[in-house]
Amino acid sequence: MRGTRLVSAALLLWAASFAAAAPASDAELDARAHALSQQLRCVVCQNQTLADSNAELAVDLRRQIRQQLAGGADEQAVKDWIAQRYGDFVLYKPPLKPLTWLLWFGPALLLVIVVGVLMGMRRRHARAPEPGLQADERLRLEAMLQAEGKEPAP
Repeated sequence: MRGTRLVSAALLLWAASFAAAAPASDAELDARAHALSQQLRCVVCQNQTLADSNAELAVDLRRQIRQQLAGGADEQAVKDWIAQRYGDFVLYKPPLKPLTWLLWFGPALLLVIVVGVLMGMRRRHARAPEPGLQADERLRLEAMLQAEGKEPAP
């Protein structure tokens, strides 16, 4: 009787260890694959995520992502594989390295340039003389017209 309990307990522990090591259920695997596909840009569409695209390549990549995750690969390994194959452009958050500096800092640099140009234009406009006659020129013209006996224009 005691030996049977011991064997039963051993079998139960053995089965529990397989359950813990078993791959995730299909729903969990699909959720992981979908979440990862949301972080990647479609190579064909470029304005959609891999999850949202219906392009043939996107469907194939989603299938490969799911297969790699089912095979035990983690999300970072799958991202690295896709980035190696298609470049850092497919990542919505590309790594910060010299080749991607323009992606990271380009918008801020463009904003600084536009603000600088607008400020320069404003300064130039403020320094430019107003159209029409200046006050001292107007007084000189009025004096000349009065000397000739003519009425100055309003």
